[in-house]
Amino acid sequence: MRRPKGIKTKKSVAKRFKITATGKVMRSRAGRRHLLASKNAKRRRNLGTSKEVDSTDTYRIKQNLPFSR
Repeated sequence: MRRPKGIKTKKSVAKRFKITATGKVMRSRAGRRHLLASKNAKRRRNLGTSKEVDSTDTYRIKQNLPFSR
């Protein structure tokens, strides 16, 4: 039997972004994967923290995550 089709979460977006309890969209910073020895400790620490997505992009990200807030 076929399953009825409905709205689906875009999984690639769900892995990259998190929505907070207040509705903000958070993202991780780029540059943390490799070549870390050449970056100083302060820079590596700051790359570990998450950052809020720009307000122009939040609408499109929330459209791809229908089951979040």
